[in-house]
Amino acid sequence: MSIFTLQALKCKKMLESKKNLGNKFYQNLGKLFYAMAMADHSVHMKEMEKLNEVVRDFWLDVDDIEDEYGTDAAFQIVSVFDWLLEYGKDEEEIYEEFEAFYMNHKLLFTPEIKSLTMSTSRAITSSFSGSNKSELILLGRLQLLFEK
Repeated sequence: MSIFTLQALKCKKMLESKKNLGNKFYQNLGKLFYAMAMADHSVHMKEMEKLNEVVRDFWLDVDDIEDEYGTDAAFQIVSVFDWLLEYGKDEEEIYEEFEAFYMNHKLLFTPEIKSLTMSTSRAITSSFSGSNKSELILLGRLQLLFEK
């Protein structure tokens, strides 16, 4: 096997690793946004509409990572959100999963990504009659997490 073949295999593995991590990144954002929407124990249609709008308008432009179906990986945000909603997952547990992912992958969360994540979270929580106390508390927790 030539040196070029070995280097090509190494590059392929690195790209696959980046793709897998990128998908996990977006899946965990879906978890976070689900937890934000569920902070008051219910998800309203306006929150789902706002999430879809923000993903389309902003998250699709973040990078060029695709999922295993060739679709922009940012759509994983909506897919995971919908799955969690369908199965009625506990928002606190889901938020803690996001928190653990963040702590293990802080380098993925550039200042720009943190800002977009906070803006998206605020947009979701305020989309249905403003943010309530439980949503504001969760927004505060997220802000503190990002400052660690």
